[in-house]
Amino acid sequence: MQFIDRTKVSVKAGDGGHGKSAFRHEKFIPNGGPSGGDGGKGADIVFVVDNNMNTLLDFRFHRKFKGKNGENGDIKNQYGSNAEDCIVKVPQGTLVKDEETGEVLADLTEIGQQAVIAKGGRGGRGNAKFANSANRAPTFAELGEPGETRNLILELKLLADVGLVGYPSVGKSSLVASVSAAKPEIAEYHFTTITPVLGVVKTDYEKSFVMADIPGLIDGAADGVGLGHDFLRHVERTKIILHIVDASGLEGRDPVEDYYKINKELRRYSEKIARRTQILVANKMDLPEAQENYPRLEALAKKEGIRIFPISAATKQGLKELIAYTGEALDNYVEEPEASDEVMVYDADKQEDPDAITITRNDHGDFIVSGKALEKLVAMTNFGNDEATRRFQYIWRIKGIDAKLRERGIKEGMTVHIGEMEFEYRD
Repeated sequence: MQFIDRTKVSVKAGDGGHGKSAFRHEKFIPNGGPSGGDGGKGADIVFVVDNNMNTLLDFRFHRKFKGKNGENGDIKNQYGSNAEDCIVKVPQGTLVKDEETGEVLADLTEIGQQAVIAKGGRGGRGNAKFANSANRAPTFAELGEPGETRNLILELKLLADVGLVGYPSVGKSSLVASVSAAKPEIAEYHFTTITPVLGVVKTDYEKSFVMADIPGLIDGAADGVGLGHDFLRHVERTKIILHIVDASGLEGRDPVEDYYKINKELRRYSEKIARRTQILVANKMDLPEAQENYPRLEALAKKEGIRIFPISAATKQGLKELIAYTGEALDNYVEEPEASDEVMVYDADKQEDPDAITITRNDHGDFIVSGKALEKLVAMTNFGNDEATRRFQYIWRIKGIDAKLRERGIKEGMTVHIGEMEFEYRD
């Protein structure tokens, strides 16, 4: 199966249904009052963690998700039905980001966890809702509110207890294959592993943990050299790092230098990762060259205050001791608190002030009036109805937008944009 850990998708929540403009026509009641019903709410786009998914591959073939619109209101105060939410299934460990802003909308780490990524539009109100003592027979109704549209980046970060890091060909894949049922590809050349591999390791008859064979890092990985960012991302969720070095040095690299170079890349990518508990694993101890280098690695471990285990993934020497100690370390693991400013789940209701209004100008000198509530009003106003237009003009005046435009130097005949609408200014 192909492993996909990053992709782009677009989502469009459903629009709200239109409100209805209607009047009662009953026997003996020739001039019945307004009876137009409200439109239904559009579908939200909801991401749900599915235990049956372990890759983002499905999103390579299905990149656009659109929620259904709410039903329109009807006569006799009949409300339109709300649309059912559009459910998008994602694997555990999916990070959802807004492509334009980079904002984290959701960090989905638990099976069954849900997050509303795009909110469906509110249904427009029927004319019955606008009846009051001053206007007993309003002829207008609201249009449905447009649903939110977003372009997203989905990133999958593996949820593993233990992550293996090290240069290519130090024996990470061989270790996973030796201690679990996972079968990563193993060969005598660099970058055999180009996608992460998960293996379940049993410590005794009732305990186990998940180990991730993360593709080998190289110098500059923190800058994205090679597939650095794609690989390092998967280290972020691990609790403990097994730092594998080739104690033999047969690849022409010094294992002590390798240790420091890899940790330099980890620190540059994330200080939080760099602080994670590491266990130094000196692999290929069945080779004479490894025996010669091991005292230097022992001295390194003592200096850094970490445990070291001499092993041979090929002969399984030292694996039992390594796995037992790793299991104990996981039992004693304490999660580092998340940064207080990290956004975990998107909440549209906690965004910018909806009543805030800003006025800017584009390259053509046109005036751009922006504001969440005002743009929503424009989208939901039926400008083909004179009464609806007068209502919009009234709200426009009480918000003082004319005065704000004059302060910015607007002149008669200049163009004003609000959302999808543009008009010529008249004083």
